[in-house]
Amino acid sequence: MWDNITCWKPAHVGEMVLVSCPDVFRIFNPDQDMGVVSRNCTEYGWSEPFPHYFDACGFDDYDTETGDQDYYYLSVKALYTVGYSTSLVTLTTAMVILCRFRKLHCTRNFIHMNLFVSFMLRAISVFIKDWILYAEQDSNHCFISTVACKAVMVFFHYCVVSNYFWLFIEGLYLFTLLVETFFPERRYFYWYTIIGWGTPTVCVTVWATLRIYFDNTGCWDMNDSTALWWVIKGPVVGSIMVNFVLFIGIIVILVQKLQSPDMGGNESSIYLRLARSTLLLIPLFGIHYTVFAFSPENVSKRERLVFELGLGSFQGFVVAILYCFLNGEVQAEIKRKWRSWKVNRYFTMDFKHRHPSLASSGVNGGTQLSILSKSSSQLRMSSLPADNLAT
Repeated sequence: MWDNITCWKPAHVGEMVLVSCPDVFRIFNPDQDMGVVSRNCTEYGWSEPFPHYFDACGFDDYDTETGDQDYYYLSVKALYTVGYSTSLVTLTTAMVILCRFRKLHCTRNFIHMNLFVSFMLRAISVFIKDWILYAEQDSNHCFISTVACKAVMVFFHYCVVSNYFWLFIEGLYLFTLLVETFFPERRYFYWYTIIGWGTPTVCVTVWATLRIYFDNTGCWDMNDSTALWWVIKGPVVGSIMVNFVLFIGIIVILVQKLQSPDMGGNESSIYLRLARSTLLLIPLFGIHYTVFAFSPENVSKRERLVFELGLGSFQGFVVAILYCFLNGEVQAEIKRKWRSWKVNRYFTMDFKHRHPSLASSGVNGGTQLSILSKSSSQLRMSSLPADNLAT
């Protein structure tokens, strides 16, 4: 009898037959020792298998392990969803602040703004990818092969590579700023823009073209061809390692500057400032990515997911906090605007209280301030002697 799992040979009534677990169970659980399953031949036919296939052949352990793995992946997904959402809100607020205040418009902040945009695009691309691939829990995304799905993966890889390259540009700009005393920032910014947005475009375009001709399977979310994957991974790893070298060079320069007699302070304060500067540079340079930069994709997969997806999703949030909300220039500009708003509001309320007829005719506090300033200047001019005016 064939029971859809194994074959049971003919037997006499009352005879018990033992059959080893089929080899198919080794596919799911190769390290598990396979047991045996028995059936009794009765006058009414074969009895139920004992023990059950799941118990005897280790499939129960595989099912438990699969359940734990699914729970782990769902936990990581929840973690990076929270991280990217937090980063997206924080980065959007930081972008509004940097764009709103003209006094903050400089090459350094323009580079920060491009880095913020790359973090925002990376978060958005992750949400779009999850929505396209994992919208339905029961659907198998391995068999999805549509143009829209492949376009989403191309956009996702472009955003990720752009983010790495703008991290590299942050390191390159800071290193150049410390090494060269005078350099044309605007001309450099032009090349920074080409490197930050243009290089990822070339890399991802080449990768997509090669996928179309040599590995056009699925949704392009699996990278079975190592050679094709290195078209994207190679530039990313290269930017990470160059950034690491720049990071070491900047730390050496900071040590030399902090130890100079002009800086002053004792040894403990020097090391404290050095440690603070180092911690500030790590998220800006993406130094944490060097931990798994050269390891194969299937090595330490769980740790890599937590480190790069879970913790990495909060990197945009940390960068926005450190280089916008805790920035002294930004705080000073916000305080200045706040004081200006309070002064204008005070004069507006005071003017309406003292001159209700003028206030009702449409003259506001700002107009009153301009009138007062003009009147005071005219009074000062009229009080000056004639000979002073002649000179």
